[in-house]
Amino acid sequence: MIDIDTYGPYFLTAVNTALSRSASAIYLRDFGIGVTEWRVLSWLATEPGIAAARICEVIVLDKAAVSRSVARLDQLGLLDVASSDSDPRRKKLALNAAGMALHDRILARALKREARLIEGVDPEDMEAWLRVMRILRRNVERL
Repeated sequence: MIDIDTYGPYFLTAVNTALSRSASAIYLRDFGIGVTEWRVLSWLATEPGIAAARICEVIVLDKAAVSRSVARLDQLGLLDVASSDSDPRRKKLALNAAGMALHDRILARALKREARLIEGVDPEDMEAWLRVMRILRRNVERL
């Protein structure tokens, strides 16, 4: 039997699910997009001109979820989409001015939520936790 008080994957899932669920509700209500679209939007701000396959790789989302999110962001008029020079079937995605403006508004909210989430956590503990998360992120690829 699993003891959820000591089972790391339980805590990762529980915290992530709760964060995603509440973020999605807030972002849908206030900005018209859900947390999956926000994740795609935020990565497009980080790496303009990337293909959807790269988004899947970096933020660990399946192709269908990224495809739906890109379609929704495009429908909302937040993207510039261009064909790749090397392969016309591959699309290069970037945020347009409206997309960047929405990104900046949501980012401000996301950073406030993060600050509230980590409130009371000793900075040394936070750095240790981040080190562990980076190791787990690398290790998960081998599972």
